[in-house]
Formats: sequence, C-alpha cells, structure tokens
Amino acid sequence: QAQLVESGGGLVQPGGSLVLSCRATGDFFQTGTMGWYRQAPGKQREFVASMTRGENAKHADSVKGRFAISRDNAKNTVFLQMNDLTPEDTAIYYCTADIVRQIGGTPLTTWGLGTQVSVSS
Repeated sequence: QAQLVESGGGLVQPGGSLVLSCRATGDFFQTGTMGWYRQAPGKQREFVASMTRGENAKHADSVKGRFAISRDNAKNTVFLQMNDLTPEDTAIYYCTADIVRQIGGTPLTTWGLGTQVSVSS
C-alpha cells in the first residue's frame, strides 16, 4: 500500500524560506497529480499547489509569486519551495497524490500525515 512521507517543516522567521518534500513509498505503479494543501488553526483545509505528472502546475492566489511546486517523477517526490513566508502561512501542510496501484488502475487520492510550518518572530 502506498504512503506519503512529508518532511521539511519547521519554525522560520517572517520573510524566511522553507522547502517541503513529500515522497510516495510502498507498492504502486505510478503517481499522478501531486500537491499540497494546508490547514491553519480554526480554519478549513485549503489548496496550496498541485502539479500533474506532465509538470503542469497550479498555485493558489495567496501563494503565487512566493511558493513554487516541483516534482521528481523518478523519485515519486513533490517539493514545495516557500519564500517570503508570513505568519499567515502558519499551518499544517499536507501532501496529496493520486496513486495508481496497477497498470490501467484507477488513481486513488492519498494523503500524508502533515508537517507543521510555523512563521513567527
């Protein structure tokens, strides 16, 4: 069964940068679209960015120009480069991936456990 393993969260000062990583592990055929969501305290989970296997990227308006998603298909890994962070970016960041278990199979959306990003002086 496939799992998503996130890393790279932490505490950073306003204006700082972080890079999140998420790797799909386990027994599966291929990863489809991979992306990131986040959930701040007391708020609903929201879309941050996504990238198709063909590297077509989308970013939420709130992070455009500051965050950049990328991926390494050979390593089944997606990255989120986060620059010019503000306290409003503080949240748990969740990785998601559409995982195809077998050739010709239906993609199954899978979620990671999340990694905390805190922006504070």
